[in-house]
Amino acid sequence: MTSDDTSTDSPFRSEPTARDEAPQFVLPLVVRIERAAPPVRTDALEAAARAVLTILSDERSLGDGEWARAMRDWQDARIRKVVRRARGAEWRRAEALDGITVTGAAGAEVRVFPPVPLDGWPKDLARLQVSGTDLDDPEPPAAPGAARVTLWLNPELEMTAGKAMAQAGHGAQLAWWELSDARRKEWREAGFPLAVRVCEDRDRWAALTRAGLPVVRDAGFTEIAPGSCTVVAEGPRDGGWLPDLGHA
Repeated sequence: MTSDDTSTDSPFRSEPTARDEAPQFVLPLVVRIERAAPPVRTDALEAAARAVLTILSDERSLGDGEWARAMRDWQDARIRKVVRRARGAEWRRAEALDGITVTGAAGAEVRVFPPVPLDGWPKDLARLQVSGTDLDDPEPPAAPGAARVTLWLNPELEMTAGKAMAQAGHGAQLAWWELSDARRKEWREAGFPLAVRVCEDRDRWAALTRAGLPVVRDAGFTEIAPGSCTVVAEGPRDGGWLPDLGHA
């Protein structure tokens, strides 16, 4: 689960780059899916995106913080993210590991952990399943508010919730990289307001992908073809943190 920006040596490009020669790390995310009360799909996607932003901005990830070396090693290579699911005792064991739990507006819980080597997952995370993250929205989500970052999903791709959560995280990370320090501080202090929505209008989707906005292109390791455009990050109307087409 990787993605793409427009630089020639991007961590988000699907073709081989110098980053592939570096040791590879992965950012683990775990979504809580209890049998009797699974989370709403869109809420889980938004919680995953905010979880990525939260760990990127956490003081432990910066400077000489305890997670800073792992975060640098991860960002020097491919920006991989993998989402696994947990419930009951599995979730309690995951909560005991160093990380941050983010709760969505509708109660979805996603825990993000500092990056680990691609083949060096902690056993309590390695045993968790990647499959089984098929979640639904009982009702169509409301239109995104104007004064927030919107992560638009490709209407032509079918992805499990776990895959879409990783892609939303990629889009949020690209948006974060676009911002000045002042804008990052503002966004963080506001609680990282954002929306994740499928762009149902295919003409608008095509326009978004050509608008100079941050675009995620998948490396094709799972579910979808390499190079597929999965997410476009669009900023708010009010002076825009990112290039803006306006909202339909």
